[in-house]
Amino acid sequence: MRISIVSLIGAAAATLALTATGLQPSAMAEPSVTAVGGKIDLQGAVNVRDIGGYRTYDGAKVKAGKVIRADSLEKLTDSDVQKLGTLNLRAVIDLRTPAEVQFAGADKVPAGVQQVARPIDDTGLFQQMLAAIQSRDPQKQEELLGNGKAEEIMANVYRSFFTDDSRAKFGQTIRDLAATDRASLYHCTSGKDRTGWLTYVVLRAVGVPEPTARQDYLLSNQYRAAADAKLREQVKQAGLMQNPDLLIPLQEVGDQYLDTAIAAMEQAYGDFGKFLTQGLGLDGGTLVQLRKNLVS
Repeated sequence: MRISIVSLIGAAAATLALTATGLQPSAMAEPSVTAVGGKIDLQGAVNVRDIGGYRTYDGAKVKAGKVIRADSLEKLTDSDVQKLGTLNLRAVIDLRTPAEVQFAGADKVPAGVQQVARPIDDTGLFQQMLAAIQSRDPQKQEELLGNGKAEEIMANVYRSFFTDDSRAKFGQTIRDLAATDRASLYHCTSGKDRTGWLTYVVLRAVGVPEPTARQDYLLSNQYRAAADAKLREQVKQAGLMQNPDLLIPLQEVGDQYLDTAIAAMEQAYGDFGKFLTQGLGLDGGTLVQLRKNLVS
C-alpha cells in the first residue's frame, strides 16, 4: 500500500501517537483483551470504547451508554457514522490541536450531534517531530528519540496536563459529562494520552479503584498494537526512518507516563480529591451529579 509522505509526517508529528494514516482498518487484528465497558467496533477507528461496566469501591457499576472514549473520527465510514448514530450521542468533544485537525481531517459524526472543539496543547511536539521525520536523518532521529529521549518527550506531555488551559478544558469536559443524561464522546488523535488521562480521572472521580482505572488506561496498547506496528513498517518502507522502533515510546502508553502525571498532581495539589476541586475547579455538587449520572 502506498502512503503519502505528507500524510505520514503530518499525522505522525502532529499527533504524538503517529496514527496510521491511510491504513485500511479492516486489515487490523483485534486485540486479545476486551475492556469491561465494551469495545465499539468501527472500521475507521481502533480505540473506541464505552467506559461502562467498571465496579466502584461500594459495589456499584459505571453505567454503559454514558461516556465513550475514542481515537479520532476523521476516517469513519458511512456505516461507522450510522453506528454512532444509534448511541444517543449529545456531543463529540475533540481534544486535538488545530494542527492535528488540519493534517488528519475533521471528525465525521452523525447529524444532529454537537461538535465541540476543545484543543489541549501538544507541548510543541508537532514541529519537533516534523523536523526529525522529514529530515530522513537517522542520526538526528536517534539524537531526538533515542536513549530515553522519546520517553522524556512523553513525560513532558503528561506534565503539561496541569497547565491552566489544560486543566480548564479537562474540568469543563467533566462538567459536561455531569450535566447531560445522554451519551458523550471525547477523543484526541490516538485516544490514549489526553483521552486516557481524562478517562482515568473520570473513573476515579466516580469511585472506581485506582488499579481498575489504570487498567483501562493501559488497554490502549492492545487496541492500538496492530495499527501502530503497521505504521512503523510503512515509515521504514517509505525511507523516512531506518529505525522506526524509536517511535514506540510515542505510540504506546505506560505506567511510567501515568505515574508522571500522578506525581505532578500530588506535588501541586496533595491528593486526588484536592486536584478535582482545586485543580479542575469541580465543586461538590458537580461531583455528586457526575456520580449520579454515570453510576448505577
